[in-house]
Amino acid sequence: MKKVKLDIVGLSYSQTQSGAYALVLGEVNGRRRLPIIIGAFEAQAIAIEIEKMTPSRPLTHDLFKTFAQIYNIEIQEVLIYNLVEGVFYAKLICTDGKTTHEIDARTSDAIALAVRFNAAIYTYEFILSSAGIVIEGNDFLFLENMDTLPKEKGAEDLSSIPSSSYKSLSIEELNQKLQEALAEEAYEKAARIRDELNKRNNER
Repeated sequence: MKKVKLDIVGLSYSQTQSGAYALVLGEVNGRRRLPIIIGAFEAQAIAIEIEKMTPSRPLTHDLFKTFAQIYNIEIQEVLIYNLVEGVFYAKLICTDGKTTHEIDARTSDAIALAVRFNAAIYTYEFILSSAGIVIEGNDFLFLENMDTLPKEKGAEDLSSIPSSSYKSLSIEELNQKLQEALAEEAYEKAARIRDELNKRNNER
């Protein structure tokens, strides 16, 4: 089957569904986007690495990377290989230089590790054809209604996760609270503050 290489376009926090995040993957040299609903913790793990935040102690994915590298294991690529009844399935293609193994993983965990190992991300053409969206203009316009988007394997119901508002704070106050949240290892709070900062920056 034909594989299609993907890049991370971004993470979008739903304004209508509390606690829900969409990981948006984009076709390299193409206009198709593959949005996947993921958990808040996994969204934070991806965002922290992309934005080069430094947690006070290693996150689970950082620990996995250190453990793997000590034993000379590298992740060559991540493959989103199936979509069944609106649920994505992914696997890690790993090697120790001698043998290659495929490990089943939730899509969000696989992507969180891919960004740490600088591993390529792929999916099959049939998945992108069935679940992808062709974008003209703003990448995130289609994310206003996230209830119908496909989810990853093992995704939780995110509607019960409370949302905090930081709209009344200045940018300086938000940056200060972001550093405090990172120091306290309150990564969900840090992600919400980061989202508000990103929103302010986009409005400039």
